[in-house]
Amino acid sequence: MKPRITVFTLGVDDLERATAFYRDGLGFATEGIIGKEFEYGAVAFFDLQPGLKLALWNRSSIAHDTGLEQAPPSPTEFTLGHNVGSREEVDAVMRTAEAAGARITVAAHETFWGGYSGYFQDPDGHVWEVVWNPQWESEAER
Repeated sequence: MKPRITVFTLGVDDLERATAFYRDGLGFATEGIIGKEFEYGAVAFFDLQPGLKLALWNRSSIAHDTGLEQAPPSPTEFTLGHNVGSREEVDAVMRTAEAAGARITVAAHETFWGGYSGYFQDPDGHVWEVVWNPQWESEAER
């Protein structure tokens, strides 16, 4: 099987607030919330890079659609990685996220493996790592 990940969906408690955080706070491109006319259909999509989208969907809608009981959120289940091109970009993204309402959990710092990273939580508790990885930079230049 060849992986073809095209969208990842974050469950949120307040779709309007989450959409504003990513659209207005972080500057992610979106057409806004669509599907409001359907009981469990309201969703916001954000274009991240060619072939990849972020979706925000109410946790209750995810539970309904999957047939699962809604469980309490756990911020340590996974992290989202936002790789940037420099230490300065890490600092800039962290400042932007904090100004938009994110909670900084680990300030940007030099890592043991030679990179530079920091962590923040969005308003729904999802954890993002903002990272500069010098090894990936050299791979991209090849």
